[in-house]
Amino acid sequence: MANTASHGAPQVKTLIKVFWILLGVTALEFLIAFTMEPGTLKIAIFIGLTIVKAFYIVAEFMHLKGEVKALVWSILLPLIFVVWLIIALIVEGGAH
Repeated sequence: MANTASHGAPQVKTLIKVFWILLGVTALEFLIAFTMEPGTLKIAIFIGLTIVKAFYIVAEFMHLKGEVKALVWSILLPLIFVVWLIIALIVEGGAH
């Protein structure tokens, strides 16, 4: 009988790597949340770190890392516009 335990080893290794990356980014978010003063820079950093976490979740857990470029761009391009919208709303919301 073949050793079936080693067949999932690469996936587990990747899962553990992504776990540590997401844990590190989340820890960095907590550090920034409790040490920086509120402001536009803090919000921009949070948006950037959220995009990093979303990238790893989509790439690894939704298996989009190996997809064709057209599918990746069809997801990435609307995301860029959503980020632009969020930034514009934050800036305009703070204007008096």
